[in-house]
Amino acid sequence: MDFAAVDRALHTAVEQGVFPGAVVLVNQAGTVCYRKAVGYRSLEPERTPLSEETIFDLASLTKPLATTVAIMLMVKEQKLRLDDCVSRFFPNFSMQGKSHLTFRHLLSHSSGLPAWRPYYQEIINREVHEGKVGLTSTRSAREFIYTQLQREKLETPPGQKAVYSDLGFMMLGAAIEDISGLGLDQYCQEKIFRPLRLPSLTFINLELMRRHKLHLLLDRYAPTERCPWRKRILCAEVHDDNTYAMGGVAGHAGLFSPIDEVDRLVSVLSACYRGEHSFLPAEVVREFWTRQEGVPGSTWCLGWDTPSPQRSSAGQFFSPHSVGHLGFTGTSIWIDLDKQMHVIVLSNRVHPRRENDKIQAFRPVLHDTIMQSAKVVSSQ
Repeated sequence: MDFAAVDRALHTAVEQGVFPGAVVLVNQAGTVCYRKAVGYRSLEPERTPLSEETIFDLASLTKPLATTVAIMLMVKEQKLRLDDCVSRFFPNFSMQGKSHLTFRHLLSHSSGLPAWRPYYQEIINREVHEGKVGLTSTRSAREFIYTQLQREKLETPPGQKAVYSDLGFMMLGAAIEDISGLGLDQYCQEKIFRPLRLPSLTFINLELMRRHKLHLLLDRYAPTERCPWRKRILCAEVHDDNTYAMGGVAGHAGLFSPIDEVDRLVSVLSACYRGEHSFLPAEVVREFWTRQEGVPGSTWCLGWDTPSPQRSSAGQFFSPHSVGHLGFTGTSIWIDLDKQMHVIVLSNRVHPRRENDKIQAFRPVLHDTIMQSAKVVSSQ
């Protein structure tokens, strides 16, 4: 293996402003064969160095690494079944034609729920117009948003169309809390992160931080956007607007981690898939990592995506038998199940502004370069 071409591609990406910096890890057959940090942790208010231990806002990688794993555990423990109706646990969710919507629909983005809603703006408006000062980032704000979710109308009937939906995973987060009696962050900490010895893979619960006057070492974290409504560069504070309004903990975003701990969790899931680890039964992981063929045109498994037939972010060399996910802040995971290989990219491409979308064109180029450098292309 010779990863010199990967080094060149990453340095060029920094020079061209794809991201301030990135950390990339390649794991093949259980061995880390490439791990490199390039570029800068921050550009504003000053340039600071990036390291391989830098902690990133994982954004939507929260969906597969926290929420989906939590649902896997609940399926294992028979706390719920994939084809249970969500209204079994939330009777009010049956409103607006949602009575037959299942957990499988939510996980495969085929629920018919809208992709997104600016709930955070409703929270801000309630603070301004109803005098509810300090509502943002509280449990009360989360409960308000959960109530709004249950009132949402469907845009299409469940199971007919795949539309990537934050709202579906926000509802999954609510279900995990309702069934377990714990906050989503507590459940993931007690059932996933602590047992697997992942101390830095965590949600940052903003309400607890304020209550206990806790402070984080900010130079360990990659900052994200200069937020136009929070009026500051965000660092160790979730970038996603709705998650921030909910106190930093939600089913669709909020997770932070350095790359090594993402690698460890992905390695455990891959080993479970092969029946080589006891954390989850192989049959559960295999069901979640199987494309849901019943939804026309969908590439989605349960909580994970698969390569698109054209212009996949995974590039052209990952096998069709691969699963992955992207995060808005510039993060991604792709796992080739045939080649027993995964690639993790953590960046803060939204620093200092979210309008930077150069990573879309760069992702497939980087993955192609990695696969060619690892000399696994010919085995496809």
